[in-house]
Amino acid sequence: MPYVLIINAAVSLIMGVALVLVWRKDRAQTFTRYIGFANLVQLWVPVIYGGMRYNMNAWQTPGGIALSVVAGAYTMLLILGTAQLANRTLSRSVATIIFISIASIDAIAVAWGGIYVAQAAMGTFNTLVGVLCTYWLWKPNATRSPSEKLVGPLLILLGLVQFIFVAYKLDGAEPLAAIGAVLRVALGLVLLNAALDRSTMAAHQMRRRFERLTERSLQGILISLGNRSIVYANPACLAIYGVSSLEELWVATVARTIPVAERATVSNIIAQIETDQISDASYEAERIRADGTHLWLRFHYFPSEWDGAPAVQVLISDETERHKATQALVHQALHDELTGLPNRASMIKSLRTRCVPDQANPSFVLILINLDRFKLFNEAHGPSMGDNVLKAVGSALRQVIPTHCEVMRLAGDEFALISAAHGKGDHAVEMVAAVKQLLGQPFEVAGQEVFVDASLGIALYPNSARDAESLLRAANAAMHAAKLTPGTSYRLAEKAFERGSSNALEQEQSLRVAIENEEIYLVYQPKVDARTGRLTSFEALARWNRPDVGDVSPVDFIAAAERTGLISTLGTALLRRACHQIAAWNKEFGTCVPVAVNVSPLQLLDPRFPNLVAQVLEESGVLPKFLTLEITESSAVQNLAQTVTQVDQLRAMGVHVAMDDFGTGFSSLNMLRSLNLHTVKIDRGLIDPLPLPNAIAVVRAICQLAEALHLHVVAEGVETTEQAEAAQLAGCGELQGYLYAKPLRPEHAAQWMMSMADTRSTNY
Repeated sequence: MPYVLIINAAVSLIMGVALVLVWRKDRAQTFTRYIGFANLVQLWVPVIYGGMRYNMNAWQTPGGIALSVVAGAYTMLLILGTAQLANRTLSRSVATIIFISIASIDAIAVAWGGIYVAQAAMGTFNTLVGVLCTYWLWKPNATRSPSEKLVGPLLILLGLVQFIFVAYKLDGAEPLAAIGAVLRVALGLVLLNAALDRSTMAAHQMRRRFERLTERSLQGILISLGNRSIVYANPACLAIYGVSSLEELWVATVARTIPVAERATVSNIIAQIETDQISDASYEAERIRADGTHLWLRFHYFPSEWDGAPAVQVLISDETERHKATQALVHQALHDELTGLPNRASMIKSLRTRCVPDQANPSFVLILINLDRFKLFNEAHGPSMGDNVLKAVGSALRQVIPTHCEVMRLAGDEFALISAAHGKGDHAVEMVAAVKQLLGQPFEVAGQEVFVDASLGIALYPNSARDAESLLRAANAAMHAAKLTPGTSYRLAEKAFERGSSNALEQEQSLRVAIENEEIYLVYQPKVDARTGRLTSFEALARWNRPDVGDVSPVDFIAAAERTGLISTLGTALLRRACHQIAAWNKEFGTCVPVAVNVSPLQLLDPRFPNLVAQVLEESGVLPKFLTLEITESSAVQNLAQTVTQVDQLRAMGVHVAMDDFGTGFSSLNMLRSLNLHTVKIDRGLIDPLPLPNAIAVVRAICQLAEALHLHVVAEGVETTEQAEAAQLAGCGELQGYLYAKPLRPEHAAQWMMSMADTRSTNY
């Protein structure tokens, strides 16, 4: 069969399948189904013509019959499709009559005048179909898109070109196939565009209907596409927040009033609804109106859709007045009337909430304070003077104790302090020091200077006790033991608490020794090309195997290094070690792949850091292109202007700079625009949910943004093949994670690099 006939058949197949798939996606587009099947039927025409050309005698009769059947089916489907396009309906009986009539006429034409007469008849029929379609779609009172109006003329041309075969006999089959293929492609594209126009119009109609139903609702209605954007809010919703547009609403609801801790809750609710884990969810929270007014709102989430995409609809009720009334009653029950501080009932409630048996709850510190010889104030000056002293002490404690800690008045002359979660020995020391400093100065009460001493009892959860009552008894016993010492004094409930403080000090001292003795070493985790799986680079990660203790988490010893000011020394040592390792690999293998080294935020605060990097590269003899420095969003946010300057200096040296853990903060887009980076590494928190559709959408959006800013994208934390495939399809250039390799010792990394030597990336 000539190539042009093969091409014609391929065009019919492709356009037919494409149109049928459009119908399967949107069953309202029935015209694409009929015209798509017409193209698939037309697929047989070049096949039959090819057979008739090369087997003229044997194929004439069966070929003519086959062409008659194909012609009838094709014309019938074409008429049904154009009728649907023109919003007209033909019954099955009419369609059957059309098929039988055209097939019969074509068969008679074949028998009476041969295949050329039959072809002329079919050309006439198809031209008339085009004329009919043009009439339907071009009527003055018909509102049609430009794409739909092109369908009729193209069908007329498809009918007229069939006369080429009549004029040139079998020699015209190939020109007919070629011209027909071009016209069929044009017709298919026009029909696809028409289907798209109709889908868009239908979506707009649904949106207008939805807006009419919701714009008069007294309850706020909001629709969002996951955590990405707000696409609709009714007037009641805008009025609740005191804004007039969706842009203002987005700022009012997310950037301004939703606390960071609560965003995780909201994101989790939305994710569960989008993944059909739950059908709806409700919760209440405080928000701030645009004019600064505090609101208490009730939110009800349930699944919806917007423009064909999954969405979440939120019903918002203003419960401010009810909440105020409830809070007033709760405040009365849980607060001391004299000082306004939380009372004993509030303390017991807080302790019971924190001390839950058989659960791993964060540690915290409880301090009981008893004012010494307080009766003397009442005996010497009367109860009102004592009340004024209590109010002065309560107010002063609230001022000197950190806001994230709880300050309470239990009864009489007793107060209590409860630290925030994760409070340990150093927090207790800070709180006790603040109280002692406070009580070392006089209080101004009723025009007099009054000095107050106190006894403090300290208990640590879970060291001192593991339930609320036992912890309170331990702190109370310690407080009474402190009373044995004159003046302001304190006692610990257990010796274990004191050991906890010394453990922290001991670890810091050991860290200094570890840096001097080079106990902290580097391991190297490979990064691979997302498409080919080839090794592209390594990331150097710090590890510490503390003698007689074992492995210490990098989170712990890096934090200790930053807290003690050792991070600059440690960071410089690790940078030198990484560069010397690069030099060693270069010497051994004749080349190397880039190695990424993490940079602490405190290192970036040093304006001499770029000079230090240049010095280390010169000492080790490593080319800058083999070094990548990874900074975090938090380090960039701390001093963006200085970070921009330092990144520009490093880039000028030829050192690549990457942003690590991208997507964990809220300043990412601004920083990407400001910083002259080479690479962004998508945080594992965004990679873990892959291949969920909403997770893919987020990663794809980051990759598209990075591409626009000419940034390379690395996905870290890849642990499964599904995650790797989804990240690659979303646009990530490199992948890193346990799926490929855990962090490796230098000798094992060298072996891994040798085994991949023939597949190294050439992107650097």
